[in-house]
Amino acid sequence: MEIMEIKKLQGVIEAILFTMGESVELSRIASAIEHDEETTRKIIHSMMDEYDAENRGIRIIELDNAFQMCTKKEMYEYLIRIAKQPKRYMLTDVVLETLSIIAYKQPVTKLEIEKIRGVKSDHAVNKLVEYGLVEETGRLDAPGRPLLFGTTEEFLRRFSVQSLEELPTLDSEKLEHFKEEAEDEAQLKLDI
Repeated sequence: MEIMEIKKLQGVIEAILFTMGESVELSRIASAIEHDEETTRKIIHSMMDEYDAENRGIRIIELDNAFQMCTKKEMYEYLIRIAKQPKRYMLTDVVLETLSIIAYKQPVTKLEIEKIRGVKSDHAVNKLVEYGLVEETGRLDAPGRPLLFGTTEEFLRRFSVQSLEELPTLDSEKLEHFKEEAEDEAQLKLDI
């Protein structure tokens, strides 16, 4: 086999092991790269040697006729340092506004959120999903079957509430005031 072909196969195997994140049977890897198991095993063992020689942070291990990519033990100390660092979320006004709508209206679709906000909300919803504060809760039984979104346990934890019933309620007077402000703002935009 040519060196270029071996390097390509190593890249494919690396991608498979990295993406799967768990052990992958030798037979499945061999089938994916369209080679026999003996050749595939030799290629993987060659990769294992290269990873060790190059002093990389990852390694490939063999587990009962399967292979898995994992972190070298020597790197655990550094991983712990990163894992212990608190995650910093940037909850901008737009993201907070979107989160409020989801919390009070859930389950809710992006279209419903956008109707309330008056602008696209893809970025804000994606950020909330990324932060683990919002998740997909299913699909609406309507044409196109849009995704429904709701808050997560992480949302309850972060905002120190045990259930959604503990969310603050707005009295009708304040609600009416907000409604009037929104209508006035909408009218100003139309006049411009």
